[in-house]
Amino acid sequence: MLPLGDFITGDSDVLLAEVKVADVDKAVPIWMSKSQFAYWKHTHLTIDVVKGRGAGFSLEAPEGKRFLIRSRLLTDAEDSYFAEQESLAN
Repeated sequence: MLPLGDFITGDSDVLLAEVKVADVDKAVPIWMSKSQFAYWKHTHLTIDVVKGRGAGFSLEAPEGKRFLIRSRLLTDAEDSYFAEQESLAN
């Protein structure tokens, strides 16, 4: 796994969340590019860590674990909430 801070992000990236992972001291930041976020912003993503081999994603391979990502569309209430938060931030 890359040491915290080694993955360079910038103005073209969105911090989705900071996830607490068992046996990891600090929360792990989850980033997505702004263009990808524009496509996925109406979607609820669930990220699990499970045993197994991933498809070669560099953060997964050395640990014998992989990410399992599931998604669903946001409800109307969730979508409205996040749209309001976005307008308050701008």
